[in-house]
Amino acid sequence: MLKDYVEKKPYKEISFHGEFQQELLHVLPFAYWHFKNGTLKRTQSTGLTTELYFFSPDHHESDEGRDYLDNFNLEIPNSSHDLKLDMRKWLPVPLKRQYQNNIYQYNKPLLIIANRFNTEWSQPPISYFDLGVLGEMFDLLQSKYQVLYNRPPAADIVEDNSEIKELGDYEWIKENYPNVIQFVDLYKYRGSEVKNYNHMQLMIYANCDKFISIHGGTATLASNFGGQNIIYSRKGHEHYLKEFENIFPKLSGAEIYHVKDYQALLETIRKKYANG
Repeated sequence: MLKDYVEKKPYKEISFHGEFQQELLHVLPFAYWHFKNGTLKRTQSTGLTTELYFFSPDHHESDEGRDYLDNFNLEIPNSSHDLKLDMRKWLPVPLKRQYQNNIYQYNKPLLIIANRFNTEWSQPPISYFDLGVLGEMFDLLQSKYQVLYNRPPAADIVEDNSEIKELGDYEWIKENYPNVIQFVDLYKYRGSEVKNYNHMQLMIYANCDKFISIHGGTATLASNFGGQNIIYSRKGHEHYLKEFENIFPKLSGAEIYHVKDYQALLETIRKKYANG
């Protein structure tokens, strides 16, 4: 558009209510490009997103939930999974720089394990960390790192078309791995230090350089904070579109390691984190 390159006056209004992954991969960098270009006027998204759009001159949160159909918003480049990426109006958002803080600091380096247990493509959960592999990861890592475990409860985030299931992980971790700090407990006891659960995630992630995550919004959020991110993903559009290679690293310069099974996951953890 001519007004993006000649007039350069705030005019662009961006609204999105699609999936969290697509918002982080494409919508937020598109809005940030317009902000840096001097052409962003207003943004709108679901609840709990104001901190993501910290740069927006006028951000509005709506009561509308997330719906994957909005991924096909033609106003936003690449908002769906595309074979060919258009990066002309795409800039990485400096979330790490914005949210680094002196609040969430510990005696050992932080390592975040970000899990999810949701329905996928109207099927039962496919890619997730079960209790067995969680225990193996904790055993490998807790002596070297302060391990933090994050699986957001449905009540603290805006859900999309997927349904969050019960995994039984919160109490199991308390009983068996009391040194692992859980985000749900931090939010329960230190929630007054942040505006909402998403805000707390941004602040803790900003202080961390080591992540282990599940594909979708879970892995995409972790990939916005540099360092290293091991992503467990058994199947998905990301595979044949090579998104873990061509766009995830661009979010923050993070090193991305994609694994498809638990054996490869544990081998990569040993090599990159436990013994690295």
